[in-house]
Amino acid sequence: MEDFMKVIVFTLKEQRFGVNVQQVVSIEKLQKITEVPRTSDFIKGVIHLRGETIPIIDLKERLQITKTETTDDNRILIVQVDDVQVGLIVDSATDVLDINTESIEPAPKMIGGVHETYLHGVANLDKELLILLDLERILDLEETNEVKEVIEE
Repeated sequence: MEDFMKVIVFTLKEQRFGVNVQQVVSIEKLQKITEVPRTSDFIKGVIHLRGETIPIIDLKERLQITKTETTDDNRILIVQVDDVQVGLIVDSATDVLDINTESIEPAPKMIGGVHETYLHGVANLDKELLILLDLERILDLEETNEVKEVIEE
């Protein structure tokens, strides 16, 4: 019996990434973000969504990928990281795929400019490699606490 992992596919600077669908709460259009002073550069601020205050992180800045222009295709992936909901700004959210877990290889030290610390692995698909992010590692403990403080202010 083959095991499959369902992933949401999104792009950052023309590179396709995937995250486990179980960690994604929703996909939202980019909206006005209220800035919060004295936070890390990659924390863009907060939005209010369905009665909740959600901190917003620019995923390209967090992963140290070059900035690109904001477009109508930009989306915010609302994800659950530890016990906090966080919004991740991505260039676009494109697909939902079932990936055979046997096609997932360990992450190399660096791929697509992204350090292995943030990676779950790489899925070898028919025509491409899909970089799978590990959302639990996107923020370290200090940054997770900073994000929580943004909500509590």
